[in-house]
Amino acid sequence: MSNSILEGLVKEKDFYFKKHLFKVSLDHNLILEELLLLIYFLNQDAPSLDLKNIKEITSLKDNQIMESFTSLTVKGLISVNVVKKADGKINEVLDLSSVYRAMVSDINTDIKEKTKENIFSIFEKEFGRTLSPIEFEIINAWLKSGTNEELIVAALKEATFNGVSNLRYIDKILFEWNKKGFKKEEDVANHLKKKDDKESVVLFDYNWLDDE
Repeated sequence: MSNSILEGLVKEKDFYFKKHLFKVSLDHNLILEELLLLIYFLNQDAPSLDLKNIKEITSLKDNQIMESFTSLTVKGLISVNVVKKADGKINEVLDLSSVYRAMVSDINTDIKEKTKENIFSIFEKEFGRTLSPIEFEIINAWLKSGTNEELIVAALKEATFNGVSNLRYIDKILFEWNKKGFKKEEDVANHLKKKDDKESVVLFDYNWLDDE
Protein backbone atom coordinates (compact mmCIF):
# COMPACT_ATOMS: atom_id res chain seq x y z
CA MET A 1 0.00 0.00 0.00
CA SER A 2 1.47 3.35 -1.03
CA ASN A 3 2.34 6.13 1.44
CA SER A 4 -0.30 8.43 -0.10
CA ILE A 5 -3.04 5.87 0.53
CA LEU A 6 -1.83 5.30 4.09
CA GLU A 7 -1.74 9.04 4.71
CA GLY A 8 -5.26 9.37 3.36
CA LEU A 9 -6.53 6.65 5.69
CA VAL A 10 -4.89 8.26 8.73
CA LYS A 11 -6.19 11.72 7.88
CA GLU A 12 -9.72 10.52 7.23
CA LYS A 13 -12.02 12.37 9.63
CA ASP A 14 -14.31 9.79 11.20
CA PHE A 15 -15.03 11.54 14.49
CA TYR A 16 -15.21 15.20 15.45
CA PHE A 17 -13.68 16.72 18.57
CA LYS A 18 -14.91 20.10 19.78
CA LYS A 19 -12.11 22.26 21.16
CA HIS A 20 -14.17 23.16 24.24
CA LEU A 21 -14.07 19.48 25.22
CA PHE A 22 -10.40 20.00 26.12
CA LYS A 23 -11.46 22.35 28.93
CA VAL A 24 -14.19 19.99 30.10
CA SER A 25 -11.66 17.16 30.15
CA LEU A 26 -9.21 19.14 32.28
CA ASP A 27 -11.88 20.46 34.63
CA HIS A 28 -13.13 16.93 35.37
CA ASN A 29 -9.69 15.26 35.39
CA LEU A 30 -10.66 12.78 32.70
CA ILE A 31 -8.21 9.99 31.97
CA LEU A 32 -7.61 8.87 28.39
CA GLU A 33 -10.10 6.00 28.48
CA GLU A 34 -12.85 8.28 29.84
CA LEU A 35 -12.15 10.91 27.19
CA LEU A 36 -12.22 8.31 24.40
CA LEU A 37 -15.54 6.97 25.61
CA LEU A 38 -16.99 10.47 25.89
CA ILE A 39 -15.86 11.31 22.35
CA TYR A 40 -17.49 8.11 21.15
CA PHE A 41 -20.82 9.00 22.81
CA LEU A 42 -20.74 12.59 21.48
CA ASN A 43 -20.40 11.28 17.95
CA GLN A 44 -23.46 9.01 18.18
CA ASP A 45 -26.92 10.19 17.11
CA ALA A 46 -28.45 7.98 19.79
CA PRO A 47 -25.63 7.17 22.24
CA SER A 48 -25.87 3.82 24.03
CA LEU A 49 -23.58 1.48 25.91
CA ASP A 50 -22.96 -0.81 22.95
CA LEU A 51 -19.88 -2.66 24.17
CA LYS A 52 -19.19 -4.43 20.87
CA ASN A 53 -19.27 -1.25 18.80
CA ILE A 54 -17.35 0.77 21.40
CA LYS A 55 -14.56 -1.84 21.45
CA GLU A 56 -14.41 -1.87 17.67
CA ILE A 57 -14.17 1.92 17.43
CA THR A 58 -12.03 2.81 20.46
CA SER A 59 -10.02 -0.42 20.98
CA LEU A 60 -10.91 -0.24 24.68
CA LYS A 61 -11.43 -3.45 26.63
CA ASP A 62 -14.68 -4.39 28.37
CA ASN A 63 -13.39 -3.53 31.85
CA GLN A 64 -11.98 -0.19 30.62
CA ILE A 65 -15.29 0.73 29.06
CA MET A 66 -17.32 -0.13 32.15
CA GLU A 67 -14.91 1.58 34.55
CA SER A 68 -14.84 4.70 32.36
CA PHE A 69 -18.62 4.68 32.01
CA THR A 70 -19.05 4.45 35.78
CA SER A 71 -16.54 7.26 36.35
CA LEU A 72 -18.23 9.57 33.82
CA THR A 73 -21.53 8.92 35.57
CA VAL A 74 -20.08 9.63 39.02
CA LYS A 75 -18.51 12.87 37.70
CA GLY A 76 -21.95 13.95 36.50
CA LEU A 77 -21.07 14.18 32.81
CA ILE A 78 -23.47 11.48 31.65
CA SER A 79 -26.63 9.95 33.05
CA VAL A 80 -28.93 7.10 32.09
CA ASN A 81 -32.62 7.70 31.45
CA VAL A 82 -35.04 4.79 31.38
CA VAL A 83 -37.58 5.14 28.58
CA LYS A 84 -40.60 2.91 28.03
CA LYS A 85 -41.14 2.21 24.33
CA ALA A 86 -44.50 1.85 22.59
CA ASP A 87 -44.26 -1.94 22.70
CA GLY A 88 -43.87 -1.81 26.46
CA LYS A 89 -40.16 -2.67 26.45
CA ILE A 90 -37.77 -0.67 28.63
CA ASN A 91 -34.93 1.12 26.88
CA GLU A 92 -31.95 2.88 28.49
CA VAL A 93 -30.96 6.16 26.84
CA LEU A 94 -27.76 8.04 27.64
CA ASP A 95 -28.18 11.72 28.50
CA LEU A 96 -25.21 13.94 27.56
CA SER A 97 -26.85 17.27 28.37
CA SER A 98 -24.41 17.90 31.25
CA VAL A 99 -21.49 17.67 28.83
CA TYR A 100 -23.15 20.10 26.43
CA ARG A 101 -23.89 22.53 29.27
CA ALA A 102 -20.26 22.40 30.38
CA MET A 103 -19.08 23.07 26.82
CA VAL A 104 -21.55 25.95 26.36
CA SER A 105 -20.42 27.41 29.67
CA ASP A 106 -16.87 27.61 28.33
CA ILE A 107 -18.12 29.19 25.10
CA ASN A 108 -20.00 31.84 27.09
CA THR A 109 -16.87 32.50 29.12
CA ASP A 110 -14.91 33.08 25.92
CA ILE A 111 -17.56 35.53 24.72
CA LYS A 112 -17.45 37.42 28.00
CA GLU A 113 -13.66 37.64 27.85
CA LYS A 114 -13.84 39.03 24.32
CA THR A 115 -16.40 41.56 25.51
CA LYS A 116 -14.06 42.68 28.27
CA GLU A 117 -11.19 43.05 25.84
CA ASN A 118 -13.46 45.08 23.57
CA ILE A 119 -14.52 47.53 26.29
CA PHE A 120 -10.89 48.03 27.30
CA SER A 121 -10.12 48.93 23.69
CA ILE A 122 -13.00 51.43 23.68
CA PHE A 123 -11.56 53.16 26.75
CA GLU A 124 -8.09 53.32 25.26
CA LYS A 125 -9.48 54.76 22.04
CA GLU A 126 -11.47 57.44 23.90
CA PHE A 127 -8.57 58.32 26.19
CA GLY A 128 -6.04 58.21 23.35
CA ARG A 129 -3.59 56.20 25.42
CA THR A 130 -2.93 52.80 26.95
CA LEU A 131 -4.76 52.05 30.17
CA SER A 132 -2.77 51.57 33.36
CA PRO A 133 -2.98 48.30 35.33
CA ILE A 134 -5.08 50.08 38.00
CA GLU A 135 -7.49 51.36 35.34
CA PHE A 136 -7.85 47.82 33.97
CA GLU A 137 -8.75 46.63 37.47
CA ILE A 138 -11.34 49.40 37.95
CA ILE A 139 -13.10 48.62 34.67
CA ASN A 140 -12.94 44.91 35.41
CA ALA A 141 -14.50 45.58 38.83
CA TRP A 142 -17.43 47.37 37.14
CA LEU A 143 -17.99 44.38 34.89
CA LYS A 144 -17.74 41.88 37.75
CA SER A 145 -20.24 43.89 39.80
CA GLY A 146 -22.78 43.37 37.02
CA THR A 147 -22.75 46.91 35.63
CA ASN A 148 -24.06 46.83 32.07
CA GLU A 149 -21.34 47.41 29.46
CA GLU A 150 -23.66 49.78 27.60
CA LEU A 151 -24.02 51.90 30.73
CA ILE A 152 -20.25 51.98 31.28
CA VAL A 153 -19.67 53.14 27.70
CA ALA A 154 -22.36 55.83 28.11
CA ALA A 155 -20.61 57.13 31.24
CA LEU A 156 -17.30 57.09 29.37
CA LYS A 157 -18.76 59.13 26.51
CA GLU A 158 -20.18 61.66 28.93
CA ALA A 159 -16.80 62.02 30.62
CA THR A 160 -14.91 62.53 27.38
CA PHE A 161 -17.58 64.98 26.18
CA ASN A 162 -16.83 67.05 29.26
CA GLY A 163 -13.10 66.75 28.69
CA VAL A 164 -12.53 64.37 31.60
CA SER A 165 -10.35 61.29 31.06
CA ASN A 166 -10.61 60.12 34.62
CA LEU A 167 -12.08 56.84 35.84
CA ARG A 168 -12.92 58.38 39.22
CA TYR A 169 -15.29 60.77 37.50
CA ILE A 170 -16.85 57.92 35.54
CA ASP A 171 -17.12 55.85 38.72
CA LYS A 172 -19.05 58.67 40.42
CA ILE A 173 -21.41 58.93 37.45
CA LEU A 174 -22.01 55.16 37.52
CA PHE A 175 -22.60 55.36 41.27
CA GLU A 176 -25.28 58.03 40.78
CA TRP A 177 -26.89 56.09 37.95
CA ASN A 178 -26.89 52.94 40.07
CA LYS A 179 -28.68 54.78 42.91
CA LYS A 180 -31.36 55.82 40.43
CA GLY A 181 -31.74 52.23 39.27
CA PHE A 182 -30.40 52.80 35.75
CA LYS A 183 -29.45 49.56 33.99
CA LYS A 184 -28.81 50.79 30.44
CA GLU A 185 -28.32 54.00 28.47
CA GLU A 186 -32.01 54.14 27.62
CA ASP A 187 -32.83 54.49 31.32
CA VAL A 188 -30.59 57.55 31.50
CA ALA A 189 -32.26 59.14 28.49
CA ASN A 190 -35.73 58.46 29.88
CA HIS A 191 -34.77 60.08 33.18
CA LEU A 192 -33.70 63.25 31.38
CA LYS A 193 -36.94 63.39 29.44
CA LYS A 194 -38.90 63.37 32.69
CA LYS A 195 -36.98 66.25 34.25
CA ASP A 196 -39.23 69.32 34.55
CA ASP A 197 -38.34 72.09 32.12
CA LYS A 198 -35.29 70.17 30.89
CA GLU A 199 -36.62 68.68 27.67
CA SER A 200 -33.76 70.25 25.75
CA VAL A 201 -31.10 68.69 27.97
CA VAL A 202 -29.01 66.06 26.19
CA LEU A 203 -27.30 63.05 27.73
CA PHE A 204 -23.79 64.47 27.67
CA ASP A 205 -24.68 68.01 28.76
CA TYR A 206 -25.97 67.38 32.26
CA ASN A 207 -24.27 67.53 35.65
CA TRP A 208 -25.23 64.23 37.20
CA LEU A 209 -23.19 64.82 40.34
CA ASP A 210 -25.38 67.80 41.23
CA ASP A 211 -28.63 66.06 40.31
CA GLU A 212 -31.11 65.51 43.13
